[in-house]
Amino acid sequence: METENEPHLFQPLTVKSVTLRNRIGVSPMCQYSSDDGVANDWHLVHLGSRAVGGAALVIAEATAVSREGRISPGDAGIWAEKHLEPIARINRFIKQHGSVPGIQLAHAGRKASASRPWEGDHHLPESDGGWPTVAPSALAFGRRLGKVPRAMTEADIARVQNDFVTSAKRALAAETEWLELHFAHGYLAHEFLSPLSNQRTDHYGGSFENRIRFAVETTRAVRSTWPDKFPLTVRLSCSDWVPGGWDLEQSVELSRRLKAEGVDLIDCSSGGAVPDVKIELGPGYQVPFAETIRREAGIATAAVGMITEPEQADEIIRSGKADLVYIAREFLRDPYWPAHAAKTLGHAEKVKPPVQYLRAW
Repeated sequence: METENEPHLFQPLTVKSVTLRNRIGVSPMCQYSSDDGVANDWHLVHLGSRAVGGAALVIAEATAVSREGRISPGDAGIWAEKHLEPIARINRFIKQHGSVPGIQLAHAGRKASASRPWEGDHHLPESDGGWPTVAPSALAFGRRLGKVPRAMTEADIARVQNDFVTSAKRALAAETEWLELHFAHGYLAHEFLSPLSNQRTDHYGGSFENRIRFAVETTRAVRSTWPDKFPLTVRLSCSDWVPGGWDLEQSVELSRRLKAEGVDLIDCSSGGAVPDVKIELGPGYQVPFAETIRREAGIATAAVGMITEPEQADEIIRSGKADLVYIAREFLRDPYWPAHAAKTLGHAEKVKPPVQYLRAW
């Protein structure tokens, strides 16, 4: 017989001073719908409806720490004071409906200055609203993202790290309670981690110790300003899926280092470092990353990637493969996925409807 102390999808989870009402998080999903980084009514409805639908944690999309760090001109931003109140408005609504508001801080590196996905997902020339890009090395990503970035100087590195710190302070001012650093998907921090994109010969490139330096230093700097009572988390691409690239073994060791720096959870994704990678996709294909890092690095993890069914998500938690599941595309199809999952799993009482919806719940 099930007891409330046994882990399951609708058991609460406390991380630092934050208690999540269940183990379901809304994964960061770019909307490419901001005007000069400013969140608007689209973001309020997009994020707010998932809180109403029963998610415990709602993480806003990759939010650029500087203009140059945007993926596209439509990316969300947090590099200026004008960004704060729109984010705070959304966060207040999320909290009003029982969820914890989070944000993902990001810099796109050599993948910046791109058009929106529905506009071709290609690098924009400066004559068409694009901008110069920076990266660890002057290597283009390839295919439609062919712009060659400028290799960062150490002064550039210090500037970007300061941008992360300043953005974390702004996130706190905007009433955010869960912070994720985006070190995955081929964006700037991942570009430093992977030998496929990092060909530096200084102390930010070459050896494992050098390639992780940007991520560790950035984490340390953010942790020093982000309140200890609120969770600090990191999204990693746990594998490049390419021989000679970043891999799970390195991810485990980095996760140990990040835990020592005060990181509370690793969000375990993969890929994005280079184009044309063949990945065997399937339900829960990335869950083994979360399981391995949780076990070998001794840190809490979130599992992501083609998690769509309530029983599947529940099994991940019950079997100790991860502490949280982050849902993305399934939340786009069904903002009320947690409510439906609760009914399916016999925990209908765990997701309470807003009073406005009582007669239909």
